[in-house]
Amino acid sequence: MQLARAGADVSLVARGAHLAAMRQEGLKLIIGGEQRVAHPRCTDDPAELGPQDYVIITLKAHQVPDVVKAMQPLLGPKTAVVTAYNGIPYWYFHRHGGLLEGTRLDSIDPGGLQWRALGPERAIGCVVYPATEVIAPGVIRHDYGDRFPIGEPSGEHTPRIERLSALMSEAGLRAPVLDKIRDEIWLKLWGNVCFNPISALTHATLDLIASDQGTRAIARQMMLETQAVAGKLGVQFRVDIERRINGAGAVGAHKTSMLQDLERGRTMEIDPLVTVIQEIGRRLDMPTPTIDTVLALVRQRAIVAGLYRAITKDIDSATQECGPAAGNGRNDTIMQQRQRQSTAGTAGARP
Repeated sequence: MQLARAGADVSLVARGAHLAAMRQEGLKLIIGGEQRVAHPRCTDDPAELGPQDYVIITLKAHQVPDVVKAMQPLLGPKTAVVTAYNGIPYWYFHRHGGLLEGTRLDSIDPGGLQWRALGPERAIGCVVYPATEVIAPGVIRHDYGDRFPIGEPSGEHTPRIERLSALMSEAGLRAPVLDKIRDEIWLKLWGNVCFNPISALTHATLDLIASDQGTRAIARQMMLETQAVAGKLGVQFRVDIERRINGAGAVGAHKTSMLQDLERGRTMEIDPLVTVIQEIGRRLDMPTPTIDTVLALVRQRAIVAGLYRAITKDIDSATQECGPAAGNGRNDTIMQQRQRQSTAGTAGARP
């Protein structure tokens, strides 16, 4: 939305009711009491768009394997894939330079599908801090936030990431380039790993979870276990646990994305936010007892609701050809942005 309004050449890949609404009335964003409308190119067939400079994945992490095959026409030799979703991304241990270097995690990338078909060398990390909610097809309500820190897995300040940061900044989005994007990924995940499943189990909003003595204690223990696992990988947290919990509580009566999915009958985002911490802990021989308990409860809650699909190595044979095509009826969106180049080959020139 903001990139399109700033003049970037943006295309949206969507399906179902979202696609129909955006084609008919445009993409609508309600922010600060104002409704903004943009009319980017919209399609359900990525092949119509061709290779892009940046493919920004705005799906939830557990939905990405379903669209890997459909994404292939968007990928050219120099296309960057921006993982703008919560949780540990598929490329995490690419150029990690430490424990588990090159590891592919079964809980988020079964069979290494994304690693093979998207390529870790294309990846740019992005941490999404704004809180939003889809309130109708093609209509998004913004609750707070404008920060989208980005970073290369290697920590380098490459031309492609500097161009992306500049484009986002021109669109009014704060996108600082970080040397250690992994630290920022864990800082966001630190809250997701506890607040999301607790909210799905209790139906409580962030302010209630943070202020209730019992749920706050559970969240704290899950965060301690997460911090220990991350610390083993060299991650440093720039705030302490109490400040992180208080920050979540200060957001107010906001429903986490996992609770929103439960209420709306959508597959719940459990593996990229919770199971992945358990998996990394086991690979490092580190116990995560509170995470294990809450994970068992929220997974069963999702199974009973019919909203959990286990991610395992035993995936469909179609993944051998870059994964199954998107087409399971969910109203998800992938955003691609093609950046115009000048005849001199410099980046950033736009129509």
